[in-house]
Amino acid sequence: MTTDLAVLATGRDAGVPSHFGDPLGEQRRLATSVGVVDRRNRDVLVVTGEDRLPWLHTICSQHVAELADGDATEALVLSPHGHVEQHWQVTELDGRTWIDTEPGAAPEVLAYLTKMRFLKRVEPVDVTAEWAVLSVVGPRTAEVLGGAGLAVPEAPGRAVALPDGGFVRRMAWPDPDAADLIVPAADADAIVEKLVRAGAARTGLWAFEALRVAARRPRLGWETDHRTIPHEVNWIGPAVHLDKGCYRGQETVARVQNLGRPPRRLVLLHLAGESDELPEQGSAIVLEGRAVGFLGTTLHHFELGPIGLALVKRSLDDGILLEVGRHRASVDSA
Repeated sequence: MTTDLAVLATGRDAGVPSHFGDPLGEQRRLATSVGVVDRRNRDVLVVTGEDRLPWLHTICSQHVAELADGDATEALVLSPHGHVEQHWQVTELDGRTWIDTEPGAAPEVLAYLTKMRFLKRVEPVDVTAEWAVLSVVGPRTAEVLGGAGLAVPEAPGRAVALPDGGFVRRMAWPDPDAADLIVPAADADAIVEKLVRAGAARTGLWAFEALRVAARRPRLGWETDHRTIPHEVNWIGPAVHLDKGCYRGQETVARVQNLGRPPRRLVLLHLAGESDELPEQGSAIVLEGRAVGFLGTTLHHFELGPIGLALVKRSLDDGILLEVGRHRASVDSA
C-alpha cells in the first residue's frame, strides 16, 4: 500500500500504516462508507494433505472436520490447562486449509502443527512471505468488491477463490460488513489501487482497531495473558465449539461452561480525558489500591472518545470507577 502520507504503526504491528493523517475521519469512513486496510503484518500458513481437516479437528478448539469448500471460521489452540495459546482464522478452499494469525506467530503455529503431525498425511507450511492480508470494511464493502472486479462471498463465514490466487473471505467484524482478502504479496499494491478506484478510501490500522475495540472483539496478546481462558474473552462460539470430541484443554472449557463462573471478563473501558496520552497495554487496573485486571488495546474513538478493552475480575459492576495509572476509567460491558 502506498505509504507516502502514512504514519506507520509501531510495536507488534510495525510496518503497516497506522493512519493517513486523519485517524478519526478514517474511522468514520469505515463506519459509514468503506475503506481498505493494509494488514500485511499478519502471518499466513497453508496446510495441505488429505488428512488435514480431521487432523486439525483433533488439535484445535473448533469443529473443522466437516468444513465445506469455501467455509471459514475461527479456532484456538489451548494449553493442557485450557489457557489460550494461539488464535487462528481458518479458511478451507480448493483442497487447502489456510490459517492466518497474529504478526510474528507463524513460527509458533508451524512448530505446533509439525509436532502434532505424527503419521498423518498433512503438510503445514509458513507462506507469510508470499501472501498478503488486506481488509475492506464498511457498509459499502460488497459494492466496492464488485466494482473492483473481485468476488463477493454471499455471507460472513464464506470465502471465494480469486482467479490469480488467494481468496476473498466475508467477515462480520470489525464492522457488520467486512471482507478479508488473502492475495499474492506481489499483487497486493495493485489490488489496493483497484479497490481505491472502486471507491474505498485508504485507511490505517488505527481505524480498524477502533471498530474492533468498540465491538468488544479480543485480540490475542492484547486482551489475553498466559492465564486467559476462552470464556473470559467471548471466544466460546466464534472460536470454540462445545459439541466436539476431545482436544487439549477441553476439560477446562467444559468445567467452566457447566459452572458458569469464569474468573474474569472482557469489558469496554471509558477513559477520562485528563491526557491525550493513553495508558499502555498491559497496565494494571486498580480499585481502591488493589489490582483487579489489566488493560488491553487503548485508542481514541471517533464517537466514544478515549476507550480501551480490559480483562477484569468478574465481580466488578458496570459503571464502577477504576484507576489505570493516572487515568480514571469506568466499566461498560453492555
